[in-house]
Amino acid sequence: MARIKHIALTTGNPDEVAAFYKAAFGWKEIRRSPSGAVFLTDGAINLAILNWKTDQDADVGANGPNYSGIHHFGVEVDDLGDASRQLEAAQGKRLTQKEGIDAPLPSGRHRNFEMKWAGPDEVVFDISHTGWDGTS
Repeated sequence: MARIKHIALTTGNPDEVAAFYKAAFGWKEIRRSPSGAVFLTDGAINLAILNWKTDQDADVGANGPNYSGIHHFGVEVDDLGDASRQLEAAQGKRLTQKEGIDAPLPSGRHRNFEMKWAGPDEVVFDISHTGWDGTS
């Protein structure tokens, strides 16, 4: 069974929002990306706090650019190929194409490999067979 393991927020100020959640709930910071995104965990779920999306982003989402709020969720699946075929059969919309899903990862690095999809309402979600940092 597929499992929700990731939630992503978009905001104009990822630093401020991350500081709030760390102070309010004691969540741990996992890392920061060069784009300014901050990644937190509660030990079970990965929370990505991202900069606003733009019209140029393939996954801008149903709420459009400069939206603050829950942007997408991530589902860990057992087999990426099987899940992709199931999504296609259910009329899912593939937003990103990924190649080399079986390529080896440098030693000591977690593989965070995801594909972006949308449902009939244009709500964005990720599927991953490798999971997200900080998830159980």
